[in-house]
Amino acid sequence: MIITFFLVMGIGLLLLFYMWYEAHQIVVKNHELSLENFPESFNGLKVFFISDIHTRVIDDKLLDQLKEPIDIVVIGGDLMEKGVPFERVSKNLDQLSKIAPNYFVWGNNDYEVDFRNLDVLLREKGVTLLDNTCARFESGDDTLTLIGVDDPTVERDDLDLAVSDADDSNTSFKILISHNPSVIEKVNNEHRIGFVLSGHTHGGQIRLFKWGIAERGGFKEYPHTKLFISNGFGYTKLPLRLCAPAESHVFTFYRKTL
Repeated sequence: MIITFFLVMGIGLLLLFYMWYEAHQIVVKNHELSLENFPESFNGLKVFFISDIHTRVIDDKLLDQLKEPIDIVVIGGDLMEKGVPFERVSKNLDQLSKIAPNYFVWGNNDYEVDFRNLDVLLREKGVTLLDNTCARFESGDDTLTLIGVDDPTVERDDLDLAVSDADDSNTSFKILISHNPSVIEKVNNEHRIGFVLSGHTHGGQIRLFKWGIAERGGFKEYPHTKLFISNGFGYTKLPLRLCAPAESHVFTFYRKTL
């Protein structure tokens, strides 16, 4: 009985350590995407995407994994949560600003804090807020539009307003950023969204084999667009993950050729 007890305790401690390790991994996944109608003059565009930072600290170990220059950094919401000091958020933003210009969409946990102070901090750091608005990039005759919606979880999103802000819906290639992937239910053909980036689910955070409170992150195909859901960089409630390790991403975009 004593041997069995210590064996079970040992297995339990090993499992907890592994779950802690998965939650604190510093991983940058690289994805190359060939998309129809992607503007040729933007071929090779590199976007660093990180979501759901929550309580974690971004240090040089993450930046060291970025082997090539990045064009745009997208922060996909839940930059912080209740109890996270603004000083930590400030330092995290300083780190991300070393990579490339930063663009941010709100997540539900960002509203747990004094979001007005967070808004001020973001602007002081030179971060562009995409709160039902867009940012346009031009190269030659081509236009790329980064569209961001406020958080759907707290019902602050307005996709139609964000798309209308682009004001060139028929010519620009649009990448939509939404913290919550549920925005996909509101996307239709008329929006002409080429790609959607999101987070929020943590990939279920703690999964038992194939079961979890949310599906694993990854690429999802829809008739009118493509969606990517990140497992996220941080965690909430417990500093543990299982079968949904922490991650961040570099997307390299190309025009799909026939």
